[in-house]
Amino acid sequence: MAAAAATATVRRDGDALVFDGALVREACAALWRPLQPLLAGARRIDLEAVTAIDSAGLALLAEVAARAGIESVTGTPPGLPELRAAYRLDTGLGYGG
Repeated sequence: MAAAAATATVRRDGDALVFDGALVREACAALWRPLQPLLAGARRIDLEAVTAIDSAGLALLAEVAARAGIESVTGTPPGLPELRAAYRLDTGLGYGG
């Protein structure tokens, strides 16, 4: 999985943060710095090109959603519904209780 993690990227497309690759522990630390200048004005998270996600990836996305005031998330990578349910996050990656 390390090779896939090395290719995880994020870019800005309009008001969307577009993630690509595997959002796993190995990728999250490397993505945090490039994400910072992209947060202002972001309203959506696009996960259509995400191939895998683990709890570290979910934590990264939840933090991004909270900091940027994300309004919607598109795409459902393998494992996301189960992780969201386990951590009680809603579809916008906020705490649903």
